[in-house]
Amino acid sequence: MAGPEDEEHDPILDGNIEAEAKSQACVSGSGERDMSPSAPGPSIHRSGSRPQLDLSKAEIQGNLEERDPTILLPNQSDDISHLALDIGGSLIKLLYFSRHEEDYSNDDDKRKRTIKERLGIITNGNLRSYPVLGGRLHFVKFETHKINECLDFIHSKQLHRRDPYPWSSKTLPLGTGVIKVTGGGAYKFADLFKERLGVSIEKEDEMHCLVSGANFLLKAIRHEAFTHMEAEKEFVQIDPNDLYPYLLVNVGSGVSIIKVDGEGKFERVSGTNVGGGTYWGLGKLLTKCKSFDELLELSQKGDNSTIDMLVGDIYGGMDYSKIGLSASTIASSFGKAISENKELEDYRPEDISLSLLRMISYNIGQISYLNALRFGLKRIFFGGFFIRGHAYTMDTISFAVHFWSKGEMQAMFLRHEGFLGALGAFMSYEKHGLDDLMSHQLVERFPMGAPYTGGNIHGPPLGDLNEKISWMEKFVRRGNEITAPVPMTPSKTTGLGGFDVPSARGSPLRCDASALNVGVLHLVPTLEVFPLLADPKTYEPNTIDLSDQGEREYWLKVLSEHLPDLVDTAVASEGGTEDAKRRGDAFARAFSAHLARLMEEPAAYGKLGLANLLELREECLREFQFLDAYRSIKQRENEASLAVLPDLLEELDSMNEEARLLTLIEGVLAANIFDWGSRACVDLYRKGTIIEIYRMSRNKMQRPWRVDDFDAFKERMLGSGAKQPHRHKRALLFVDNSGADVILGMLPLAREFLRRGTEVVLVANSLPALNDVTAMELPDIVAGAAKHCDILRRAAEMGGLLVDAMVNPGDGSKKDSTSAPLMVVENGCGSPCIDLRQVSSELAAAAKDADLVILEGMGRALHTNFNAQFKCEALKLAMVKNQRLAEKLIKGNIYDCVCRYEPPSLSQM
Repeated sequence: MAGPEDEEHDPILDGNIEAEAKSQACVSGSGERDMSPSAPGPSIHRSGSRPQLDLSKAEIQGNLEERDPTILLPNQSDDISHLALDIGGSLIKLLYFSRHEEDYSNDDDKRKRTIKERLGIITNGNLRSYPVLGGRLHFVKFETHKINECLDFIHSKQLHRRDPYPWSSKTLPLGTGVIKVTGGGAYKFADLFKERLGVSIEKEDEMHCLVSGANFLLKAIRHEAFTHMEAEKEFVQIDPNDLYPYLLVNVGSGVSIIKVDGEGKFERVSGTNVGGGTYWGLGKLLTKCKSFDELLELSQKGDNSTIDMLVGDIYGGMDYSKIGLSASTIASSFGKAISENKELEDYRPEDISLSLLRMISYNIGQISYLNALRFGLKRIFFGGFFIRGHAYTMDTISFAVHFWSKGEMQAMFLRHEGFLGALGAFMSYEKHGLDDLMSHQLVERFPMGAPYTGGNIHGPPLGDLNEKISWMEKFVRRGNEITAPVPMTPSKTTGLGGFDVPSARGSPLRCDASALNVGVLHLVPTLEVFPLLADPKTYEPNTIDLSDQGEREYWLKVLSEHLPDLVDTAVASEGGTEDAKRRGDAFARAFSAHLARLMEEPAAYGKLGLANLLELREECLREFQFLDAYRSIKQRENEASLAVLPDLLEELDSMNEEARLLTLIEGVLAANIFDWGSRACVDLYRKGTIIEIYRMSRNKMQRPWRVDDFDAFKERMLGSGAKQPHRHKRALLFVDNSGADVILGMLPLAREFLRRGTEVVLVANSLPALNDVTAMELPDIVAGAAKHCDILRRAAEMGGLLVDAMVNPGDGSKKDSTSAPLMVVENGCGSPCIDLRQVSSELAAAAKDADLVILEGMGRALHTNFNAQFKCEALKLAMVKNQRLAEKLIKGNIYDCVCRYEPPSLSQM
């Protein structure tokens, strides 16, 4: 294929692309002609030097009268926008943005419009002069001496041929592109970029980029900052409204200490010429090491007490307790070299390296502390080439700050610290689209592939799924460990001695133990914080603390043991083809590598919770194109459950109110047994049919349950004595599994609220996860149930779920005065659990008038949100299908039930 240097840009084509897209969009939008991929189009010469737009089924989004309306290309792959680089002496950090639009069926669009109208969601109120679109921020590293690999990567993705705005789809003529670059390489390699890619480099101020990048990360990434003491990492939640002022210490060849007071407000207040360059320069002279990493590696095997003079050496092995100095405190770095009759070659290079590392790290920590003291600051963030995720460096700096401040200050580090400059350069584009993003609009995911960005760099960039699978198979065949993004190098030992030695607790500290992996940041502007949370700042979704080693090992083992069944199901869902088997094997190896990485380094991907683990599994499945592994199982269970629903509804209608309410709650708990994420339940399925298991489960529903607030909920619903209840205005029902769980459990409960005049919103996953029902599947399920029930039919019509019989929300003539609508919204996630800090805008809108939240199932009510508090009433219903969780959470046994009713949080009353 010809590259940019081989052929000229086609200006005629450039002028016609937008016109052609608009033309096809108008045709598609009017319904006169279906522009399928095979439909003949205008005869246009297509240049081979850049990716082609797929204009099939194009349509204009928004107002057709707008001068430059957004054109939706549903069949177009990721649209690459602009990039930025930070080119240092050793590493190139590259950041680029890709945009991806979602496609929805016409029926789903109609449903969404009806729901948005009823919920009062305004879709055209954006006052910005340019759109905020969803997309992905990709972080990539290359070694600077391999800059040609970086240029090949840019060329392969045509990153240099895009308009410098992430919301633009224009391709630039050859020679007109501009790339934002910071770092020394912006000057050194400017001519090479022009020669190889035909683009100009726009040089950005290095310090300004560092500060801009740090500000963005600290405000937008929830667990970006962490402390590192004695090999223990603890993530710190930074309040974006209380971020400034802070101290940013950038440790490169030298050290710059920057006081940051706000956006664009900063000054370099201090620094030192003793930094990473000093360590590397002296180390090279004294040890003959050939690289910075080799020198760091040596320090892991060193013992600095052989060369440093310690307090104990002066006081006969005793502490100097009067002034608070222990015997192991360093009194003088390299001090023993004065009194000992030794030459350089008599000292071990490992000991020299460690002594150097401590000398420089402790001094950087002390100087930083003194500057923080000078300006009255409590927060100090460290970054730069010298830090680079090196565990022992972070430990020594942390120890120095803690020591000199007497524990009043903490050294903090950033997960993305290596990309501060590149991110700042990216944000120097006039309209980068990141300025209004909040932490709840960013989702970090960790795809498998090279080059990855945590630790060392392995392999070329992977172009497609087949190449990724081949790459993994190659490593497995050679007997090598998978190296991206989960390096699994053996642990190393560390030397002892000096300055109240920071050491690992229980296990040896290794040089790359804190090489935290950096994933792809998905920008999802439609995500919002669930407005019914009592206090979003203190909300923690995860119930089980995976920082506890025993808990972490147990749950990682559970996921590992469930993997073979999951792979079998996933492969079967694709027809058991050879391609599916190959992808299934690759998925198993990839997810096993993720688990191994997390077993070795729990903080590798940020703060770890069970919700994160389960979402990682689903993302890994999707990465290998298993989009809905339980599709056929869900369909089979839905059909079986719908067949018996009429009999269940007839049984319920024959009961009085009190008996019916109890039976409904029992039904939800009994039906929640159908969970393909539970190994115990999977074993049950092999022994009986869906109906047999449901009946068995209902027959065992004996009160009191392990957590039993049913009487309080009954009093709220039915009243007591002369006290009459008031009906709920709107109930949000977070549903769990397909089949009996939703059809025989949650739908009858929803029906009970509807018959009482309460609006009901069924909240379901946006994407498949195990056998969980999705928002896309629910309308068909409701339609099937509505055939047997007038209450459900009328409510579904009013809620826009029955597309062919939808009632206009404003048409009072068709509205039964006693009816309430049944609606469906997606929750914004694709996991068995839910983090209520990141939900869809539709769910957030539905919540504003809700006065009852019902969370059902282990994932949403136990693994997450068991301790969540809400501004409104909440009911948490689940059957516990894991013995350890039952013991840990409710001091019970497997198959015990939870019915937890909670009035509004006291702080909200």
